[in-house]
Amino acid sequence: MKNNDTKKLSLFERPVWVVLFALSAAIAWGWAYPLIKLGFAEFGITQSMTGSKMLFAGVRFCMAGMAVLAIAGTTRRRFAVAGFNGWLYVLLFALLNTGLHYYFFYVGLSYSPGARAAIINSLGTFMLVLLACIFFKSDKLTMNKVAGCAIGFTGIMILNVGSKSSGGFTFMGDGMIILNALCGALAGLMTRGLGKRADVFVGTGYSLFFGGLMLVVPGLLMGGDIPHVTLPGIVILFLLVCISALGFALYNKLLTCNPVGKVAIFNSLIPVVGAMTSCMCLGEPFYWKYAIAAVMAMSGIYMINRAK
Repeated sequence: MKNNDTKKLSLFERPVWVVLFALSAAIAWGWAYPLIKLGFAEFGITQSMTGSKMLFAGVRFCMAGMAVLAIAGTTRRRFAVAGFNGWLYVLLFALLNTGLHYYFFYVGLSYSPGARAAIINSLGTFMLVLLACIFFKSDKLTMNKVAGCAIGFTGIMILNVGSKSSGGFTFMGDGMIILNALCGALAGLMTRGLGKRADVFVGTGYSLFFGGLMLVVPGLLMGGDIPHVTLPGIVILFLLVCISALGFALYNKLLTCNPVGKVAIFNSLIPVVGAMTSCMCLGEPFYWKYAIAAVMAMSGIYMINRAK
C-alpha cells in the first residue's frame, strides 16, 4: 500500500526532491544580494537613480519570464489562463510577487548592506507562516509556530542594537526591505490560487514577465537608463535572470504541492547565504550580530516546522 501511495506522488511532493528543489531555490536567492550590488556598480547605477534601478530590475524579470515561458513551451505545457478573472489574478500576482516586491527590494538594498538586508528579509518567512495558518487548513497555528516566530522576530530586532556604525534602522533601507518581505509573503499565499488558474510554470512565467514590465515602464518614465554597459555587467544580469527563473519556478511549484510551512523552512538559508556572500564578494564589514540574528532566525523557522 505504501508503494502505491509513493507512486502517486508527483516529483515535487517526494521528500528528497522537495529538499533538493527548495535548497536550490534558497541558495540561488541568497546569491542575488551581492550580485545586484555588483550589477549596480558595473552598470553605473548610483544610490539616487531610482528609475535606473527599476529599469534594471524590470529587464531582469522580463527576461526571466521569457526564459520560463520558453522552457514551458518546449515541454508542451498549456498556456491558457482560466478566463478574464484568471488574467486579473495573474496580473495581481505579478504586481505583488514581482512589481512591488522588487521595487522595494532594489531600493532598500541600495541603502542597506547586503548582509543586513538578507537577514531582515527573512521576516517574510514568518509572515507567510502565520498568514498561511489563517488561510489554509493544511497549516495550523501551534505553540511551536508562535514560539518560533517570537524567536525569529527577536533575532531581527538584534540587528538594530548597537552604534550607528554597525547599522541603525532606516526607512529607505530596512523599511523598504520589510515592505519587500510583506509583498513576498502575500504573494506566497496567492501561489496556490495561481496554480488553479493556469499551469504553475506558465503562470510563473507570465507573472515574471508582466511584473518586469510593471518595473520597466515606470522606470523609463522616471528617466531611468543604463549609464554603462560592460561585459561583466551582462554576465551578472544573466546570472540574476537564471536565479529568478530557477528560484520562482521551483518555489512556486513546491508551494502548490506541499504545506507552506514544509517549504518555508528552507528559506532560512537565504539570509545566511546572502550575508556570507555579501561579506565575501562585496568586502562589507561583518558584525557578530549578523551571525546571532541569522542563527535565531533559523532556530525560529526550525521550531515552526519541526515534527509534531
